[in-house]
Parts: sequence; structure tokens; C-alpha cells
Amino acid sequence: MANAARVFRFAVTYVGRFAPSPSGPLHAGSLVAALASWLDARAHDGRWLLRMEDVDTPRTVAGAADAIMAQLDALGLHWDGDILWQSQRNAAYQSAFDSLAARGLIYGCGCTRREIADSALRGQTVPGADGERPYPGTCRHGLPAGRQARAWRLRVPEGIERFEDRWLGPQEQDVAQAVGAFALRRADGLWAYQLAVVVDDAEQGVTDVVRGADLLSSTARQRVLGRMLGLPPVRYLHVPLILDAASGLKLSKQNGAPAIDTDAPLQALQGAWRALGFAPIAAQDRAAFLREATAHWAQRFPRLPA
Repeated sequence: MANAARVFRFAVTYVGRFAPSPSGPLHAGSLVAALASWLDARAHDGRWLLRMEDVDTPRTVAGAADAIMAQLDALGLHWDGDILWQSQRNAAYQSAFDSLAARGLIYGCGCTRREIADSALRGQTVPGADGERPYPGTCRHGLPAGRQARAWRLRVPEGIERFEDRWLGPQEQDVAQAVGAFALRRADGLWAYQLAVVVDDAEQGVTDVVRGADLLSSTARQRVLGRMLGLPPVRYLHVPLILDAASGLKLSKQNGAPAIDTDAPLQALQGAWRALGFAPIAAQDRAAFLREATAHWAQRFPRLPA
């Protein structure tokens, strides 16, 4: 946990969200993000929304969304309002895409993943700190002869994007150099996560995003895209990841992380709380734990009058 508390000024209305991908049930790692997001919203008298990020339909598992909702309910992490489903948001993504295209801010790309990887091997690009290979801009000035567009990419402006992470402190990234022109529509025709999340946060009026540190590297590009779409900025807080003891990789559904045992909700919540760097809470039941944890969180991240 960060050493010193940082004070941030919140809007009159705080809106947070939890946005799992329904590719399987929640595991210990995703519970850390869910709990932190819920606590931040409740500690600031805000709303906590639930969004199912099912835009990547090939990864969506039948019944997973229902399982996630049942897990959250069993843990006492109740959400406000209706659930937003990305799979029902095609028109909104198309509208945002069209507005960028009308200004010449999108171009078609005919490159394959292998070609982009080969560019990195030839030293044309330098992988980022997280191993991500930036797009080298091969198709920026037009598709090579005989090629058709596979994906559609954003013309990222030059310059360093700076922001303050409420957990990690000052952050910066030169998106054009570190990421390059990132995809808004994928080669398989699906909308890219980066576009969907920015459009959906604006649609839901999200003011604060609390999520795992694995998504920190996406933040600068999401801020850039949001500004290009004329959307209000969002505050961010990235919490630590839980790593698998054997492999050292983050716990994930892809790595076979087991589902949360909701038959022991207090134990699951205490585990997530400790993973966030807090001392255990002496609570006899789920409700008492959540009350105490909310109070502790409010002290760690105090709210000032708007």
C-alpha cells in the first residue's frame, strides 16, 4: 500500500463502477479490485455501478455473468441501478468511431500481429515496460499495395500524458512512442476494449475508476482518447495485483485461478482486504466487516467538500 495518504477533491456526485469480463467466475484477484472499487464508492457516498464487459464475445462464457452477480451478492457487494452490457452498445461505439473518423483521426491498418512483432524484433520499436509492442505506424500514410484494412487505429497525438493515480501517485506516458496508434476496431470486427471502456464510462457518468494495476498501462491512452472525444476526465486508482505463488504471474481466469468460495464470504473479504495492505478487521459477519472496512477506507482516502 502507498506510504502516504493523498487527498483528492471529489465532485458532488461520485460514480464508481466494477466492470468484469464474463469469461468465468470471480477469483481472489478480481475480488481485490471489486472490493476496493465498492469501498471507494461507499466511503465517498457515491454510486457503484456494475458493467459486464462482454464486448469480446469469443471470450464470453455462458453463465459466467450470472455467476459473477451471484458472487457479488453473496459477498454483500451490491450494485446500484441497472447493469450495462457492452454487447448491447454497438451503436454507441459506432457513433464515437464515426466522430473520430469524420475528423481524420482514424486510419485502416493491414498489418498482422506477426508483422508487428517482427518490427519489434528488427528494432523498429521498443517494447514497453509491460512487454507491449508499440505499433510502428506502418499504415499511417496509407495501406501498402494489395492490402486491405484489418483493423482501424487512432492517430495518437505526440506528447506526454500525465495524471495522478490516487494509489500510485504521479504517472506519465508518451502514448505515441510507448503504444503508437492503437486499435479501436479489431481485425475480427469487434470493438476494442480501449474504445468501449472510454465510451461506457462517459455514458454511465463514471467519475472514479478503481481497478487492478495491470490496467495502469491503459490509462494514458484512455485519457487521450477521452479528450479526443470531448469527454470529461476520470480519476484513477490502481490497486496491487495478487500473484500466483508458483508462477509469479497475476491470478487470472486464463491461468486457472479458482473461483471465490462464497460459502465463506467473510474469509474471502478478509483475504482481499489484507491483499490491499490493511490489517485484518475484527468482525463477526460480512455486514460488520464492510462497515469497518468502509470507515478505514474513508480515512485512507478522505473526501474534501467540492
